[in-house]
Amino acid sequence: MGRLDGQVAVVTGAGTGIGAAIARTLAREGAHVAVTDINEDWARQVAEEIRQSGGVAEAWRLDVTSKAENVSVMDAVVAKWGRLDIVCPNAGVSTMNWAKDLTEEEWDYNFNVNTKGVFFTCQAAIPHMIRQGGGRIIITASMAGHRAVPLLAHYAASKWAVIGFGLSLAVEVGKYNIKVNLICPGFVRTSMQEREIVWEGQLRGMDPEAVRAEYVSKTPLGRIEEPQDVANAVLLLCLPEADFITGAVLDVTGGAHLT
Repeated sequence: MGRLDGQVAVVTGAGTGIGAAIARTLAREGAHVAVTDINEDWARQVAEEIRQSGGVAEAWRLDVTSKAENVSVMDAVVAKWGRLDIVCPNAGVSTMNWAKDLTEEEWDYNFNVNTKGVFFTCQAAIPHMIRQGGGRIIITASMAGHRAVPLLAHYAASKWAVIGFGLSLAVEVGKYNIKVNLICPGFVRTSMQEREIVWEGQLRGMDPEAVRAEYVSKTPLGRIEEPQDVANAVLLLCLPEADFITGAVLDVTGGAHLT
């Protein structure tokens, strides 16, 4: 028996990295998981891996910056499985640059996916959760959402905005028994991190491996974070023991947010 048997979850940006780890983890605990990603092939691959492992999953293409696509996917998930218990707005992007050199395109790209995308996903899910008497929304934010991050000022701003939105939403929808919490990962080993290490090395005149070593040195627990570390925290917030937790901002960083 899984701890999430009978529940239905939607994870955005689930074709790779943190989102894929969340999808696999929720499925292992018995949830029916909608694996969504702007890259449908990636989403299908993760969904197939889940099914091969004995879980239940289907893939949907989802561009989170489209309000209509968010609504369509949530409606399709409910039509297929009858309910919507857990939504993980996880899709995110980054670019890296000195603030003085940032382009409008970089700013808009980060905010459109990281902030507006979360807004649209939540907004599309809430009516279904209200109708069934409750649900859980667990947003992937970032430790960049509550600290200064040189080279990522625009990304940090988008994540500060996400935290402000999520906390405000928690207050608004609590009366419907909808819990809204946020996870703030640190230096996570993903394809996004691999790109950022190269970018940061170029911008700071450093070897990429020296950048990686610096990330480790800034993490008190002494290693690069894995996507599974984030997925484990998401699972905790999905369990019955977390029924009275809403409006939490949970740092899952190995202590990196303290340095």
